[in-house]
Amino acid sequence: MTSINTSYQHSFFTTTLLKRMLIGGAIGLTVMMIFLSGVDQPDPAWTKYWIIRPLIVITFAGAGGGAFFHLMNPIRLKGGWKKITAVFLSMLVFIFCLWIGSIMGLDGTLWD
Repeated sequence: MTSINTSYQHSFFTTTLLKRMLIGGAIGLTVMMIFLSGVDQPDPAWTKYWIIRPLIVITFAGAGGGAFFHLMNPIRLKGGWKKITAVFLSMLVFIFCLWIGSIMGLDGTLWD
């Protein structure tokens, strides 16, 4: 008699996670680029490449929000009120990540 291995090992790093992180990062980058395009005369006290920091930080923050969206996928698959709650919580955390990322990225420049 042979035994059948029914265990399943789930990998955390999947292409779906990467796609959701890329989408989240692209949303954050787009929002920050639109926001920074309105700066006509930057303060001369800022460094020459002051604009790079907010773009990088908000991209990573958006990717973090996309990763959280991916982590909520098992709850969203259950359907019903759990799906609605998971989607609402995912959106709330994504917006929070973008907000904190913009604070961290713009600290010392436009956030003062």
